[in-house]
Amino acid sequence: MKLSGNTILITGGGSGIGRELAREFHQAGNNVIIVGRRQDVLDEVVAAHPGMIARRLDMHDGPAIAEFAAQVTADHPGLNVVVNNAGIMIGEDKIELLIAEEIISINLLGPIRLTSALLRHLMAQPQSAIVNVSSALAFVPLVFAPTYCATKAALHSWSVSIRGQLRNTSVEVIELIPPGVQTDLLPGHSQNPRAMPLHAFMAETIAQLRRQPTPEEICGEWADSLRSVVNPGLYRQMLRSLNEWGDS
Repeated sequence: MKLSGNTILITGGGSGIGRELAREFHQAGNNVIIVGRRQDVLDEVVAAHPGMIARRLDMHDGPAIAEFAAQVTADHPGLNVVVNNAGIMIGEDKIELLIAEEIISINLLGPIRLTSALLRHLMAQPQSAIVNVSSALAFVPLVFAPTYCATKAALHSWSVSIRGQLRNTSVEVIELIPPGVQTDLLPGHSQNPRAMPLHAFMAETIAQLRRQPTPEEICGEWADSLRSVVNPGLYRQMLRSLNEWGDS
């Protein structure tokens, strides 16, 4: 993935990791479109970064996602990168169905719906990328947030599969695997001393994105202790064997 000259759409771009990615990409010379549910928060980000664009979208709303994708590609025909970052984390006491359904809708169906709606457009670009923000908790879950962790595990698996399906196209599929990062994903988490400072996480992420070729997985030191529970080398070997991709 090239780091400048793109038109980049970032969901959940009003806060946390999404906001910092938007800032970094904007400073690197990209056109950046941030998307979120809260217009006031989006407006605040845009005011701090003249030239950035904000669009309101609820990732829980399937029909709205399809309408949004049609409009944003018409307005920005150079759109070539989508960052599926929007997500929510809610603790659950055993199984709470309404909460679980909302988390699944935003964290998993949201990226699938948006990527599906944009895929034909992305495939028509000379260079394009899908960046899915999963979590180290995809590999070892926190039991107080079972559905959140399950959606991130599913997003990881989905990323692996669509990467295989798109391997002979212009579309890169990159997975960003954060550890616990000091953001407001949970109340008070931005001050959690056990979480990685957001600025340190972002510096590590951008450094890895600058590598050529771009790694399929952006997984820093803090997240690797959980990611490496599944041996990456053996996993890739079994994945290739199972799917019979060969060397092409």
